Amino acid sequence: MTYNMHLNTLLSSIVKDNTLHSKWLNTLSFMENAGARKISAAEHKEEVTLLILKHAAEEHRHAYYLKKQLAKLDDNICKTYHNTELLAPNHTRFYLNTLDVKVCRYLKEHFNLSGADLKFAAYLFVTYAIEVRADELYPIYQSVLTANESKVTVKSIILEEEGHLEEMLNQLKEFSPDWEDHAKEIIKIEQRMFGDWTAGLREEIH
Repeated sequence: MTYNMHLNTLLSSIVKDNTLHSKWLNTLSFMENAGARKISAAEHKEEVTLLILKHAAEEHRHAYYLKKQLAKLDDNICKTYHNTELLAPNHTRFYLNTLDVKVCRYLKEHFNLSGADLKFAAYLFVTYAIEVRADELYPIYQSVLTANESKVTVKSIILEEEGHLEEMLNQLKEFSPDWEDHAKEIIKIEQRMFGDWTAGLREEIH
C-alpha cells in the first residue's frame, strides 16, 4: 500500500465517524491557527512585508473556516482547542514548535544565522515544509470528503495553499541559490514528524 493510500485509509476512518471527524477538523483548525501565530511571532518589529501579513491573515482565516465547518457535523462539540477536542493532542500541540526548533538548529549549522535573520530564515523553510505538506494533505482529505458525500469541503483552502507554496518558492529562491538542497533536508525532518503524527492518529482511532 502506498503512502497516499495509507493516508486515504486513515482519513476515511476518521470521516466516517462524526466525532472523530469533528476532532479532525478541530485539529486542522488548531494547526492552521498555530501556523498563523508562528508567522506573526517571526515578524520583524519594523520590516513587515505585505506578503507576510497576507500569509498570516490567510492562515487565521483557514483556522476560522475549518472551525466553522464543524457546524456541518455537530454544533455541540469541539468548541475549544482543549486536548479532549483534538486528535493526537500531544503530537498536534508540539508539531510546529518542534519543527521550528529543528529547522533553526539546521539553519544555525549551515548558515550561521542568529536573531531576526534566523527567525526569518526559519519562517521561510518551516512555512515551505508546511505548505508542501498542506499541498498533499488537503487534496487527499477532499477526495475522501467527496467519496463520502460529506457536507464539509476544503476546496477553497486547497487553492490558497497552492498560492502560498508558490510564494514561498519565490522567497526561498531569493534567500539562497542552494535553497533546494536545504529545503530537501528540511522536508525530510518534517516527513519524519508527520510520520510520528499520523502514527499517533492511528493509535488514537483504533
